[in-house]
Amino acid sequence: MFKTLATLISGQNARAEDRVRDAFAIELIDQKIRESETSLRAAKATLASLIQRQRAEEQQHGTLKSRIADLTKRAKLALSEGREDMATEAARAIATMENELALRSQTLERLDQKIVRLRSSIEAGHRRIIDLKQGAIQARAVKREQDIQMRMTRSGVSTDSTQEAEDLIARVLGRDDPFERTEILADINRDLEGESLSDRMADAGFGAATRSTADDVLARLKSGQK
Repeated sequence: MFKTLATLISGQNARAEDRVRDAFAIELIDQKIRESETSLRAAKATLASLIQRQRAEEQQHGTLKSRIADLTKRAKLALSEGREDMATEAARAIATMENELALRSQTLERLDQKIVRLRSSIEAGHRRIIDLKQGAIQARAVKREQDIQMRMTRSGVSTDSTQEAEDLIARVLGRDDPFERTEILADINRDLEGESLSDRMADAGFGAATRSTADDVLARLKSGQK
């Protein structure tokens, strides 16, 4: 029983969390983008520090190599002049510097690897932030469209209302024309009273014309020109 209640409560909390996330989706997206940009700035600062340290190590590495080369030359001259004591002292200094040079070479190698990895991560993070910003633009457009649709629904401009309006228009347009019906009724009455029969017989040449025709008007116009 308690497990069932715990499951129900957990499901309800998850649904409530989903509703909150949906309601504040754009704000959450912007917040995540800001967090990503903060992390990217921190990574850039770390990379700058590593590069600065690398340059310092390279400078020290180069200085040691120059000192070793200089002392080696001097030790050879001392040996050639029979000053083995000074050559021995120089040899001890050279050995110390060579050990330091080996350590600095290892440090430089590790720094190079860290810089390469971090630079790659920064480039990937930069591209992801660009993608996130483009996605945020699309999300805002979709959210605006959804908000407009919701406002239209609340104001009555819904799909059902639109369909109802279209049905009413079709119903009005589908009604019979009252003026056309009046003319038809008048024709029927004339037929019943014999008026239309007189017109048809006059048109057939039986008796005087009961109405003006296009031929009459044309004949009159021609006669007026003569």
